[in-house]
Amino acid sequence: MNEPLPVLREVDQGTAKLMPDVDRERAWLLTIDGAPQSYVDLDDPEHLEFEYARRLAHAVDCAVAEGEAPDVLHLGGGALTLPRWIAVTRPGARQHVVEADRGLIALVEEHLPLPAGSGITVHAGDARARLEAAPPRSADLLIADVFGGSRVPAHLTSVEYAHAAERVLRPGGTYLANLADGAPFAFLRSQLATFAAVFEELALIAEPAVLRGRRFGNAVLVASHREIDTALLARRTAADAFPARVEHGASLARFTGDAAVVRDGDAVASPEPPDGAFGIG
Repeated sequence: MNEPLPVLREVDQGTAKLMPDVDRERAWLLTIDGAPQSYVDLDDPEHLEFEYARRLAHAVDCAVAEGEAPDVLHLGGGALTLPRWIAVTRPGARQHVVEADRGLIALVEEHLPLPAGSGITVHAGDARARLEAAPPRSADLLIADVFGGSRVPAHLTSVEYAHAAERVLRPGGTYLANLADGAPFAFLRSQLATFAAVFEELALIAEPAVLRGRRFGNAVLVASHREIDTALLARRTAADAFPARVEHGASLARFTGDAAVVRDGDAVASPEPPDGAFGIG
């Protein structure tokens, strides 16, 4: 059988490349302008290669009981790694994915097609605009994984955006976001302050080395009006191949410090990662 070949294509936000994994027969890494974006194993959608994706999945497991079929709104699509995982682990889930890059949508549809009956619908458009147009109380989970290049866009960082997210969630629903920052954490602290102004409960998942400021990296924000099972979340993330820590309560308040709430008028994108922060060999 012929070995799969890399696929290179210009998409709206840069040069996308799909590279086959030599160790897994139908697994692919998606990069855009060299930065890793998604990893998908078409034969095993439950396999999550990226650490931040596993942390999002742990948070989903803590928010949605096994056997439940949630309504999920994803902001940011990539190669649809987490929607595929939810479709397998929560059969019957109804999922809508908003992706701004139409070229990327076409690439994924062609080379990494969704299985029939997945319950996943992909929409081309701006994440904030789609969120603001969504019906109120229509989602159990709202998962934001939106990066323009390697930065979270500014219009997805404000308290107005947080209120829009809260409006779409059902009572007891959960908001999850993949963020990225490094010391002195001006962006991450501002996001914690902003979402604390809207949601009653917050938690943050990140590697200890990131939280200590030793390196730039991903952090997963969890926000809800209901109590977050941080003990279970901490056990799950600590048992991962790359263990992470869960900050909440007083320790999270200390980390947030005196950071100010971000408003649309002063919102900025997340910081540019240093060279090599998310690169691949």
